Amino acid sequence: MAHKFGRRHFFFGSLLAGAVPLGGFGSTASLRRLGYKSPNEKLNIASIGAGGKASNDIEGCSQENIVALCDVDDRQAAAKFKEYDKVPKYKDFRRMLDREKGIDAVIVTIPDFMHSTAAVWAMERGKHVYVQKPLVRTVWEARLMLETANKYGVATQMGNQGYSNEGTRQCAEMIWSGEIGNVTEVHAWTNRPIWPQGLTAIPPPDAVPGTLDWDLWLGIANSRPFTTGGKGYPNSFGGYFYQPFNWRGFYDFGCGALGDMACHILGASNMALKLGIPSSVECISKEGVSDFMFPKRSVIRYDFPARGTMPPVKLFWHDGCTETPEIPGVPKGELLGDLPARPRRRPPAQGQASAPPQPRVEPTGFVGPVFDWERFQALLKDPEAVPEPPNGSAFIGDKGIITCGTYAEDARLIPVEKMRDYKFPPELLTRSPGHYRDWIRACKGGEPACSNFNVAAPFVEWMLLGVIALRVEGKIEYDPVKMRITSNQQANQYLRPTFRKGWGLGHKGEAS
Repeated sequence: MAHKFGRRHFFFGSLLAGAVPLGGFGSTASLRRLGYKSPNEKLNIASIGAGGKASNDIEGCSQENIVALCDVDDRQAAAKFKEYDKVPKYKDFRRMLDREKGIDAVIVTIPDFMHSTAAVWAMERGKHVYVQKPLVRTVWEARLMLETANKYGVATQMGNQGYSNEGTRQCAEMIWSGEIGNVTEVHAWTNRPIWPQGLTAIPPPDAVPGTLDWDLWLGIANSRPFTTGGKGYPNSFGGYFYQPFNWRGFYDFGCGALGDMACHILGASNMALKLGIPSSVECISKEGVSDFMFPKRSVIRYDFPARGTMPPVKLFWHDGCTETPEIPGVPKGELLGDLPARPRRRPPAQGQASAPPQPRVEPTGFVGPVFDWERFQALLKDPEAVPEPPNGSAFIGDKGIITCGTYAEDARLIPVEKMRDYKFPPELLTRSPGHYRDWIRACKGGEPACSNFNVAAPFVEWMLLGVIALRVEGKIEYDPVKMRITSNQQANQYLRPTFRKGWGLGHKGEAS
């Protein structure tokens, strides 16, 4: 890749040092211990979770052999159970992992609080793992996942699809080229939560549906009665009070809007700015506070010290947004974050003229187009273009501004007029073959996936400090060496989970 490094690369050489290895996002040495599998030989993949997002993850890996499925809720998993009617089905992933000896790799797409327990059981048995974002619910579990993956030499990937995107790499390369100078401020925003948060009372118990194993769903969490939520409960997606989707809003089960979207929206920030541990984290605004749920909306400030030649940076996370927040230095009328979406056009009726051809969008990596000036102009003029919900990020430099969408798609300079004849900098980073293919390739002994746990766990660790900041008052100051919050002793209880009797980690089922 040396031929691609021009004058600007050498000027920013010290900045780039250690950002991402030229050969990829990690070392392949540990993976060789598991033996080489030909790229043409299919993996045997099992999935812990079969409904909801797990259905998408299974589909993303369906070019391999799907050999076993596990889900505690028959109703939620019905479609995938029917599609794979001949493979073994389980409710308890521990039984599946002990009985199905031919499994090579495991998808873990279940509520956040059960990620580490399921993934560690799989990794200790030599299974590669794909684990949905935000990887885990607590900092201690993030460290455990990283240590376990490296100990057993398995291929890993966190399900933050944007890390595989072309836009994420373009954003990093634009910043490293000096396009907007020194970045000292970042804003990221989302319309999440789109599920209930900030409730102050738990409804009375109801009978558990016959399709659901409630005890297995609770897993490591403390026991509590099942409830549908009762009449008038603002449930989302036709669910019940806790599941199959609303668990995200509960302290005991999820990580709120941060857990749902930060690993996506902040991925470009983490890569481009080489963010490590922040010097402080503070929730500076929140609305709709609850004893057992995340607030309805919040603003969190992360402060990061200087990193090499990069200056200190303050990063603001805004959730519960109904519109894009005001960003310092952005001219009025500029579109930030996700660009409008063109709805699918219905074929013309008989005798009706066809719609004019539209500029072709070339997706790269996992999902999301690269910014194209002609496509942008077409969207502005398109009467059928639909505004996207507010999701995205903006990088404020001393020479300019860059914005991008949820998965870092459409990375572009602001004012957008600067993009009319813009040429992206030379490629400095390796490109992903696609989010799922990235992991599958790693499972077969290839380069580690771009969001493998060596990358994902440190990212998640600093993100989860914001989750804790939502639960305590004042600034959080954190000692990563001791894995301890030094500014608030009470906050340390949120660094690791508790385990219900009969549940734990590892072959013996005991928490470490």
